[in-house]
Amino acid sequence: MPTPQTPSPTAPFAPAPFTPAFPVRSLQDVQRLESRPLAEALPVQSTYEIFVRSARAFGDKTALTFLPTADPAQEPVRWTYAQLLAGIHQTANLLHHLGVGPQDAVAVLLPGCLEYHLALWGGEAAGIVQPLNPMLTDEKIAAMMQLARAKVLIAYGAEGELGYWSKALRLRALVPTLTTVLRVAPHDEEPGGAGPLPDGVVDLAERLQHPADRLVSGRRIAATDIAAYFHTGGTTGAPKLARHSHGAQVFTAWGCVQMQGMQPQDVGINGYPLFHVAGVLPGALAALSAGVETVIPTTGLFRNRDVIANYWRLVERYRCTYVSAVPTVLAALANVPVGGADISTLRYCRTGAAILAPELAARFERLFGLHVHESLGMTEMAGISTITPPGVHAPAGCVGWRLPYTQLRVVALDGQGNASDQDLPPGQPGMVLFKSPNLFSGFLDAADTAKAFTPDGWLATGDLGFVDEEGRLHLSGRSKDLIIRSGHNIDPKVIEDALGGHPAVQLCAAVGAPDAYAGELPVVYATLVPGAPPVTEAELLAFTAERVDEAVARPRWVQVIETMPVTNVGKIYKPDLRLRAACRTVQALVDGVCGDSPVQPRPQVQPDGDNAVRVTVAPGPDADTLAARLREVTAPLPLTVRTTIGPAAKSPQTT
Repeated sequence: MPTPQTPSPTAPFAPAPFTPAFPVRSLQDVQRLESRPLAEALPVQSTYEIFVRSARAFGDKTALTFLPTADPAQEPVRWTYAQLLAGIHQTANLLHHLGVGPQDAVAVLLPGCLEYHLALWGGEAAGIVQPLNPMLTDEKIAAMMQLARAKVLIAYGAEGELGYWSKALRLRALVPTLTTVLRVAPHDEEPGGAGPLPDGVVDLAERLQHPADRLVSGRRIAATDIAAYFHTGGTTGAPKLARHSHGAQVFTAWGCVQMQGMQPQDVGINGYPLFHVAGVLPGALAALSAGVETVIPTTGLFRNRDVIANYWRLVERYRCTYVSAVPTVLAALANVPVGGADISTLRYCRTGAAILAPELAARFERLFGLHVHESLGMTEMAGISTITPPGVHAPAGCVGWRLPYTQLRVVALDGQGNASDQDLPPGQPGMVLFKSPNLFSGFLDAADTAKAFTPDGWLATGDLGFVDEEGRLHLSGRSKDLIIRSGHNIDPKVIEDALGGHPAVQLCAAVGAPDAYAGELPVVYATLVPGAPPVTEAELLAFTAERVDEAVARPRWVQVIETMPVTNVGKIYKPDLRLRAACRTVQALVDGVCGDSPVQPRPQVQPDGDNAVRVTVAPGPDADTLAARLREVTAPLPLTVRTTIGPAAKSPQTT
């Protein structure tokens, strides 16, 4: 891959990077940071200014380290802070040359690579960057690009595991606003290896023809200018595009540096996907604002099994000082022996995106001597809301203190499970609300924006939790994940904490299975620790029931599955589990109707889209009668069940 030239930065900004003022160990420390006006504490206006400051302060220090493979012995590709700024200038200037202005969107369809950072930060310096999830369908990606009126697409010039390049070429025909595709050459491609490019496709290497020491546009970016469109949702339903201002992203970086005490001597492996806020803002921008070295572990990131298998050796090789990963990745790492690797450089371990199971936290500390610190982040708050700082040992489920200059409330739920205006005292759980300098600028659709806020202007997060006497936030789950049994709200975390305490259980997730009388019944899915002694589902069910005090919250069944369905950023994907539970419920009713009948084939039960199940009855002389009976017994379920006669359809993908 071409290395950016090294310029002497000349932009008119003060050279100081972000530096922690002092270690944060209490709410009083957070309040102490607030003693200065925010404009004085944080004068930086844009992400571009962050990179100018970092290049001036750190120059030839390594900013980004790309690993072509997960083999710790292989030499990496490194870019310094000066080279990174040069590449940002060149990319922004190329985009400006292609007609991109401050209101134009630059879509990005890339795996983990150095060029992703040129696309992100060069895109924000020229216009508005739009990172895309390559695992979504062409239709959903095209819909998001059309909503953003994307003008340029920066795409990976090889197929990889997700078919990047063929997808990019198909998108050209689906997005009328798209004028140019910028092709990123794979790191191992020989010069000229791509051959002739189609009309409208330009090699990103052409950025090298543009100035590396300034923005040719002369743009002065304001804190209120929109920097990015991040999509939220999209796995089911239509994705929403959240607008991030430059000021919001800058505040996230500054807040992370203050709360986590990030220093130039720190090194971390960022395996989060860069179409997600966790990888882009707390994971990358914060590190790059403070002189930290960030390691990109192959194009596959944490999805690369070799990265997980070699993780502790990579920590030793690059002298990493912190670990950051979602709980499902931590669970996978817990199965990887240290094997003699020296991991003594690690001083901090942070997780987020989902609530940490107490047993996983205990196991991680037992195996590696690392206390896991939790945080809360969301797209609507530019990736971070609360942080548990280094040196603060809190129980699992505690996500720490709010960032400086932010406001946090916990309110009671109303009759519909939404936020009320009734504030709750410490220790009492309710819905979490925020106001903050890194609050997003609303969705592109005004109707979606209105739904995100309370009438008095607080962000309704949908997270359930409470504030303790020390001012720390503790989470229990999401309001939409509550299991409602005959009007009784069951917190799935109660069940998950109980089952998660079994030594054979690696991950577990409780959901509601549809029931004709109770509405929902609690059930739970689990994956097992590799090599653990055999255990039956009945034993796991009994183990859980003994540890769940309320009878109504005890699960009806436990099912062991080979792998837990997860989203593209590693969160356990409960809609898939709810649909599986629905299919199991319907299957039980079908079996009850058919009894011991020798008639074959039996009716087939399959997922049929979001929150729906299809029962297919094979054609035959009694098919109409059987179908009518099945419709009768499934009708009382709080679920869409479609019963048809004919050949079974291929089961649709639900994750």
